Amino acid sequence: MIIFNWLCDTSGTVSFAGFLGYKQEYEMTTKERGMRDRINAALKEAVKGRQGRRTATLRLVNAAIKDRDIDARGEGKEAVADQEIFQILQKMVKQRQESARIYGDAGRTDLETQELEEIEIIAEFLPQPLGEDDVAAAIDAAIAETGAEGLRDMGKVVGVLKSKFPGRIDFGKAAKVVKQRLDGS
Repeated sequence: MIIFNWLCDTSGTVSFAGFLGYKQEYEMTTKERGMRDRINAALKEAVKGRQGRRTATLRLVNAAIKDRDIDARGEGKEAVADQEIFQILQKMVKQRQESARIYGDAGRTDLETQELEEIEIIAEFLPQPLGEDDVAAAIDAAIAETGAEGLRDMGKVVGVLKSKFPGRIDFGKAAKVVKQRLDGS
């Protein structure tokens, strides 16, 4: 059995000491720690303020992140980065939007309201989405950057958008616009 002791100092350096005196340090950048720290700080504030819905929602967010961390460790990877956390949060928002729609159609306004409140809480941690004009400009720039000429280049354009604007563009809608622009080219 291997036991690791984790130590973290104020500079952000995380150290762990394992068996046989083995010691290794892992420097977590502020960006890697940023999203997790923001969520944990908000959770602490919610617990102190006795905000039930906020506390429960942020605990669900932390559980989803830890679940992804466990999956990553099983694959031999390190903890998930902020970009993957954004993906987790986006997925959680989409799930809640679908649930709210279903509850609204079924006349369960209490559950619909609960889902909408959770969406608001989760959305606080997502980057601000780009406006329609900004999305159009980003699509034009990505098409120019990739030299896309037809529909076969659509994947390249969407790939550039995903790398430059993670979590800031609805890629389902953006893909439709890219398809229209490339189809008209």
